[in-house]
Amino acid sequence: MKKILIVLLFTLSVVSCSDFLDVNTDPNNPTEVNPELVLPVAQVYTANSTQDWVGTRMYNTFGSMMMYNWSQSDGFSWYWDEFQYLVTPNFYDQLWDNTYTNTLKQYNVLDLYEGEDYNNYKAISKIMKSYHFQMLVDTYGDIPYTEALQRGAIPLPKYDNAEFVYDDLIAELSNAIVLIEAAEANPSSMVPGTDDAMFHGDMTAWKQLANTIKMRILVRQSGMGSKQGFIQAEFAKIMNEGSGFLTADASVNPGYFQEERKQNPLWESYGQTAAGDGAMNGNATCATDYILSYLDAKSDPRIDYLYEEPATGHLGVPQGLENYPPDGSLEPEFVSNVGPGLLKGADQDAPFFSLAESLFLQAEAATHGYISGSAQGFYESGITAAFAYLGAPGAAAYYGNGMDLVDWSASPNKMEAIITQKWLALNGVNAFESWVEYNRTGYPSNLPISTYASQADRPVRLEYPASEISSNGGNVPNQPDAFSDKIFWAN
Repeated sequence: MKKILIVLLFTLSVVSCSDFLDVNTDPNNPTEVNPELVLPVAQVYTANSTQDWVGTRMYNTFGSMMMYNWSQSDGFSWYWDEFQYLVTPNFYDQLWDNTYTNTLKQYNVLDLYEGEDYNNYKAISKIMKSYHFQMLVDTYGDIPYTEALQRGAIPLPKYDNAEFVYDDLIAELSNAIVLIEAAEANPSSMVPGTDDAMFHGDMTAWKQLANTIKMRILVRQSGMGSKQGFIQAEFAKIMNEGSGFLTADASVNPGYFQEERKQNPLWESYGQTAAGDGAMNGNATCATDYILSYLDAKSDPRIDYLYEEPATGHLGVPQGLENYPPDGSLEPEFVSNVGPGLLKGADQDAPFFSLAESLFLQAEAATHGYISGSAQGFYESGITAAFAYLGAPGAAAYYGNGMDLVDWSASPNKMEAIITQKWLALNGVNAFESWVEYNRTGYPSNLPISTYASQADRPVRLEYPASEISSNGGNVPNQPDAFSDKIFWAN
């Protein structure tokens, strides 16, 4: 009854931005809920799953820990499982659980509306489901896909082959663009407006996002000889379609403001509480010594934006440090916590696919000959976009500094330069993608592991979660080795 009451209250009001943050809309009866009410709730779930939210560590924190961006201040016992690489069925099981039971379930409602008038909403559903399903494949490999999200009809969905899922996501993204084009030709089609907390009803931007997700799926398979013909053909289709790729950060903002549980999720997790107090996660989380040394060695001005600088100067902590100095020199006030370029305010946008990442993908695609254009131009534009997101000056001076893995001309290994700069650009933004790229390429090179690690390197995947084993155990594949059984595109 409580959920039904919330739905009725949503329907009876002209839904304000703050209402979008009440992620309690019941998706089980789509005919009783207008799509304008379902869409922003689903988009809030996207932000929460990508950017983290209070009490739940999600993809960005996981990636930041795996990629040695973040560590732990003295006085806290926050990240020992991460530092130990303690991969079990309970380790980050929230990535699976929240994606299936919240995010994907909510987007899937939009696919259940009947009639061509809903084509734009159905297209958005396909695009965002593709975004989240790719992340699940990149984390777990084979997943429930064709039989997933069927509500009571198929309570025990089978698992589909990861490569099959990847191929089908390409088809779904193409179908989404077709639906948008059909809506453009139908005067009665509903066009999202303020309910679209990502693009505000700009359907060209939605087509660009679809193409950019396609590009990420295709580039991720670029090391597979068997896929080259498919990749070339699909890139040709993208070019012929003509909408291009993202031209700005793809972000969520349903109207974040300074009230508990209605702030930007990263800000609320690592910045300040609604009462203005420092968030505990923010005090507990700081830079590693390695990332600060790396940024300093490359004369990278982003250091002061990615990490706050204490009065005593930048200071990081090795991951897994067990014996903190007794003088308290590694307590939060003396170490470099998450910085002002990432933590901008309670009302900041929540990026889920950055312009910088799109440009680095284009740089790699151009390097492989999949698209025309200058790989160097895309690369340098990617660095510029990463600087712009943080509000950092000096991008051109930085990428022209003559250093390997910074200056294109001074970098013999172009792929290593692209992936290394992507790692830096996604630090604290969507660091999960850096972990995936490390598993695919091995870059950035010489990345340290935690001193507390139980293995010789970081995991290449996660184990299927305990919740799935208990509820769908007959279909769950044999548990893979999280440190050696790579996802198909990395083999």
